[in-house]
Amino acid sequence: MSTAMTLFRREFLSYFVTPVAYVFIVIFLALLGAMTFFLGGFFSRGQADLAPFFAFHSWLYLLLIPAVSMRLWSDERKTGTIELLLTLPISPTTAVLAKFFAAWAFAAVALALTFPIWITVNYLGNPDNGVIVAGYVGSLVMGGAFLAIGSCFSTASKNQVIAFVLAVMVSLIFTVAGTPLVLEFISGWAPQAAIDLVASLSFIANFDAISKGVLDLVNLVYFASVIVLFLFINVVLVNTLKAR
Repeated sequence: MSTAMTLFRREFLSYFVTPVAYVFIVIFLALLGAMTFFLGGFFSRGQADLAPFFAFHSWLYLLLIPAVSMRLWSDERKTGTIELLLTLPISPTTAVLAKFFAAWAFAAVALALTFPIWITVNYLGNPDNGVIVAGYVGSLVMGGAFLAIGSCFSTASKNQVIAFVLAVMVSLIFTVAGTPLVLEFISGWAPQAAIDLVASLSFIANFDAISKGVLDLVNLVYFASVIVLFLFINVVLVNTLKAR
């Protein structure tokens, strides 16, 4: 356990040793603020809620989370430190989880820094803070799903750019799966069961349900399942590298 915590701390602190963390946080906060107040019409809507704030999380995560996760394993493979890591008294499963939770903790820090928007909406009106808390919970678990996908593809390639592109492509499939454009495209030839399945795989649809204040177990289990699935694949890939 001490080795796992050491790996977790090393990974988490490594973000702040380089400019990566600060660049990511500044870009995340700047883009999210611009989208909330300008594209989302935060003030012009005249409603005390954070609906325009949460509306853009999935699209921002689609581009920014893979940028955080692409280095998790690719950097280890490129520099050769993965060989040293896999000789430590720690299982591949524990190593994968330690790295994943370190990246997730970093993403949680970035999300927590958006609290001034929450304070602003409470200053301007009387929002339902329970709905806002649900939105933050949904955003965090959705971010974990994006991270799990990115971590998996980071293991699959030594090249961080390739890992980033692959993670974005797969994440895009999950993101747009339930959008009207996709559903209309497949509705002409796919059976209804397949259409319902594709719709249920959408990150946006599941997150929207949570951000409206409905902490439905189905939506939370969905994101948890995506995280478990891709971390399992990640462990398999690490075991394969270890066997080599």
